[in-house]
Formats: sequence, C-alpha cells, structure tokens
Amino acid sequence: MSVEVRTQQIVANDLSFTADVAGSPDGELVLLLHGFPQTRHTWRHELVALAEAGYHACAYDQRGYSAGARPHGIESYVLENMVADVFAVAEALDHPQFHLVGHDWGGGVAWTTALTRPERVKTLSVISRPHPKAFAKSLHADPEQANRSRHHKGHKRAEVTDEILANDAQRLRLGLEQGGVPPEDVEAYLNVLSDREALDAALNWYRALDMSQIPKACFTTVDMPTLYVWGNADGAVGRYAAELTQAYVNAPYRFVELPEVGHFV
Repeated sequence: MSVEVRTQQIVANDLSFTADVAGSPDGELVLLLHGFPQTRHTWRHELVALAEAGYHACAYDQRGYSAGARPHGIESYVLENMVADVFAVAEALDHPQFHLVGHDWGGGVAWTTALTRPERVKTLSVISRPHPKAFAKSLHADPEQANRSRHHKGHKRAEVTDEILANDAQRLRLGLEQGGVPPEDVEAYLNVLSDREALDAALNWYRALDMSQIPKACFTTVDMPTLYVWGNADGAVGRYAAELTQAYVNAPYRFVELPEVGHFV
C-alpha cells in the first residue's frame, strides 16, 4: 500500500506553515526541519520511509519560507522564535513529545529546541550542523572553520538578497548545483526562494543573529539519544567541530561520517 503525503496548512504561533505530512496521526510524531537554501522538499523521501515505519512525519516550510509565516522585521527571525514554532507545530498536531530531525539551519534549531525543553524531545537527529558549543569552539580552535563560515557574515548584508536573485537566481542555482543537488530539486527550492520576500525572510535568519544572545541552554549537553551525520567533504563544517560534538551529548550517541559527501547530505 502506497504512502500518501498530504500537503496542509498548520496554524501555530499565529502563523500558517505549509507542511507535508505522512503516516497515521496515532504514530509517534517526527518533525523534520530544513536548512538554507532549501525547503520541506528536502525530506520528501524520509516522510515516506517514516510513515512506512509507523511514525507520523511532518516536514514544514519554516518561518519566512512559508508564505503564511513571513512576519516583517528582522527581529521576527531570532532563533528563539523558530524554536517556539517547533513546539507550537507539535502542539497543533496534538503531540506534546516528538522526535526531531534537522539539517543545516534546521539542525541549529533542532539542537536549540532539544536543549531548551529536553523533556519534549524523544530523540535528536542532526545533519551537517554540529552542537552549538562545538561549533562556537571550532571558530577559535580550527583555523579553517572561520573561513568555512564566512557566508554567515555575507548573508547579513541588505543588498545580498538582490545579488543572489540576479540573472535568474544564478548564484542560488550554482550554489545548490555545486553542492550536488540534482537539477529537479534545485527547481523545487527555487519555486519558493526565487520569490524576493521569501529569500529576504530566509536571509533574516542570519541577520537576526546580531540581535539576540544565544540562549545559555545551547552551551550545555543534550541528554536524549542523538544521531549526528556529517559528510567529510562538507565545505561549511570541518572535522574538528564534527568530532567535538560527541563531547556535548550525555546520552546514547551515534556519529556517522559519510565519505566524499558534501553539505547537502
């Protein structure tokens, strides 16, 4: 029997998130958080696999990416708001506890969510984004990490939105294609992010980092079973941060290194 993936609007935090959902609502909830510059499309295969395994799986376009969840003002995109969205989406789906999966920026939200309210998160699976403290430490201890993360500063500039969209979003296309993203998936992401308001809101995640202190909880250890997946050809995250992540997990932990795989695992 084939799995049906349903697209729906989830009203949470006074916003409306576009989500793909699969599996029985009676199954344990798995929330999947995409990164930049991607969308819920990232998780299309995982939704089916999780539903087949008996889970209730939900991947939603996060704040700024969903047309109905695009508030004005950079201050709307501080990290705490994305974490609040996760809890609100879970509550809207009637699941006080859930499994959490995140890639890239979605991984950053996933770590912070698990560290903020650990009693709500059953398991944590993160791809391509190390534990926040390991990441912060690597910026000082790993000479290469600051260079790998230089795009964080570049994405804060107001004019970068138009630069990325110039020439039919050539810069965005090239970045995804060079990262190994298949052409049909590039088009799926551009269906959302070629809209100037959507891309500008997505870039506000970077800009908002200057406006809030990282929650203190981010520098403690997680205490739920954790999986961390890292491609050793990742141009954004080096080995130092990836391997150091284990030091900040006080629970069963599995580290999976994928040889010759880049950031877009």
